[in-house]
Amino acid sequence: MAPFVLLLRGINVGRNKRLAMADLRDLLTDLGYDDVRTHLNSGNAVFVGPAGKPAAVAATIQAAISDRLGMSVPSLVLTAAELAAVVRGNPFPERVTDGAKLMAHLLFATPTAAARKAFDPVTLDPDNIRVGERVVYQWCAGGLLDAPAVGPAVIKHWGTDVTARNWNTMATLAKLTR
Repeated sequence: MAPFVLLLRGINVGRNKRLAMADLRDLLTDLGYDDVRTHLNSGNAVFVGPAGKPAAVAATIQAAISDRLGMSVPSLVLTAAELAAVVRGNPFPERVTDGAKLMAHLLFATPTAAARKAFDPVTLDPDNIRVGERVVYQWCAGGLLDAPAVGPAVIKHWGTDVTARNWNTMATLAKLTR
């Protein structure tokens, strides 16, 4: 059995795609996952299941959400080790005085070399953006609303879905996987 982290994209933002976390826990439990815990109301869950490829686990969950709840929800699953690598890879540790201002934009797939060569998100804000392994880190000193829109730019130029979480959420999820 292995710990996994589920990050749903676009859940409970505004009035669209409303999903109660109790329903998400029930769905994951019905799929056979154990020790299911959710964090906040934005589609974050930690659970234990048979070791396997995260993309296959994500596809199973995404299909179940569609079948059971009638919603198309991009679903990203990380292993505990992948999440720990994102946390360890933080390029701005000295700046994290407020975890709500550091964003991790997590990529659903690795962009091609050609796409990465054609567009570098660091150019949006060279002092505050860094690219890691399937993640773009963004320090938003003035808050997220005053920072460049990294997610939409990455989706457009790299052709992969992105879901973002602030550093407080990332740290809590990492603790929950231990």
